[in-house]
Amino acid sequence: MDKPIYEGGSYHVLSEKEISKIHETSIRVLENVGFEINYPPALELFEKNGADVDYDQHRVYLSRELVSRSIKQAPSEFVFHGRQKGKSITVGGKRVHFGTGGLALYVLDLERTKRPGTIRDIADLARLADKLENLDFFIIPVYPHDVNIDTVDINSKYQAMLNTGKPVMGGIFNKQGLEDIIKISSIIAGSLEKLQRRPFIGFISSITSPLKISADHADYIMEVARYGLPLATSTAPAAGATAPVTLAGTLVQQNAESLMGVVFTQLVNPGTPVFYSAVPVTMDMRTMSFLMGSIESGLMNAAITQMAHYYRLPCYITVGTTDSKLPDAQAAHESASTAMLAALAGGNFIHEAFGMLDGAMTVSHAQYIIDNDIVGSCLRTLRGIEINRDTLAYDTIASVGPGGNFLSEEHTIRYMRTESYAPRASDRQQYQRWIDAGSKDSWKKAEEVAAQLLQEPSEPIIPAEVDAIIREQFPELVELDVDDDLKSGTGSV
Repeated sequence: MDKPIYEGGSYHVLSEKEISKIHETSIRVLENVGFEINYPPALELFEKNGADVDYDQHRVYLSRELVSRSIKQAPSEFVFHGRQKGKSITVGGKRVHFGTGGLALYVLDLERTKRPGTIRDIADLARLADKLENLDFFIIPVYPHDVNIDTVDINSKYQAMLNTGKPVMGGIFNKQGLEDIIKISSIIAGSLEKLQRRPFIGFISSITSPLKISADHADYIMEVARYGLPLATSTAPAAGATAPVTLAGTLVQQNAESLMGVVFTQLVNPGTPVFYSAVPVTMDMRTMSFLMGSIESGLMNAAITQMAHYYRLPCYITVGTTDSKLPDAQAAHESASTAMLAALAGGNFIHEAFGMLDGAMTVSHAQYIIDNDIVGSCLRTLRGIEINRDTLAYDTIASVGPGGNFLSEEHTIRYMRTESYAPRASDRQQYQRWIDAGSKDSWKKAEEVAAQLLQEPSEPIIPAEVDAIIREQFPELVELDVDDDLKSGTGSV
């Protein structure tokens, strides 16, 4: 059964006039301030396509016409494929999809121990993600400290693909790792051509705020675009630090940086499925801390969504994370408020919406469950209220009449499982029954749900014979055994 389609777009934080002002100011930035790109092949590519290039300053200046042409070449939507039935998603328009992300350094595990992330955590979180009905895609959420950095690309992404059939995405650590994971994905798909026709893996290569692309990331962007695989050119301006302190100023810079990512990919390979990519944050000027869960970050992501709709580009945005260190009240209200804004605005590919604590420095299995409930509430909001002859229920009201009740009515039975959303970690019992059941709060209930889901058997995502072929060609891939230990491999330490 295919997943329901949820669409937003009812919430507008910006007026049409304000969208136009942001656009025009961003064009001025691209034309007159320019971008620093210290990578000669990229500079040559831009110059060849009509951009003004200052080789001494490694500076690129984009004309309005070049930006406009590139936007038109980029797909307005594309299918990001799952490898199991019902797990593909169409990204674009005002369709709303939530997923993971973050590449946290630490894990708050089910024993409530905060520790460095491991390759086992990637596997477990991928399995958990595969079982959560409101989670649509899996971006690698944690860095595996027990794997050699030279093999992080293939080990992290391969463990993700082994454990979830949903679309997989992740950052790039080195060029060889990028090439290797594309080869592995091609084996899984049956060929490179089949992978390109039905991509189930995508990549993230960052633009540095303000207005800079490093040599390594320029190389990665060009390489992914040559293959024509899904790409997010993630840019994360921090208002007051790496962007103007005003939200409007940060949006101008963010828009210029996002458009640069679109232009760059389309110059390499017109039609490359690229996201209008944005990860804006604010700063607490008292503590100098970056804030991922502030309501202002939520507002900016809603505004960014409108900008993407204006350009008819699929957007990659960041909400649902929190600056709280634990799955507590702060985590819940920061995650819920920013996630709801993005959903109502019509954000397409909303990442870091599951499990992220402490400004995305820590990932929590229990928070995955709590965030699944939060996202479920967002999606239920988007579904709205269905008005038709049957749901208006005149005949049922007339049949029950004054003083009756509706508990045993067929109409009640028909709708009782679909009309209201039922979260997993919320407790809706009467008080005494809650006491009798152990007085569990949402954190405890979420831990129990996560543990139960992880104990459930999972169907193999990659056939054993394909796995064997891949491991023979890539002996540096680590293998997780039934005791949760790493088997010896050149990729483990």
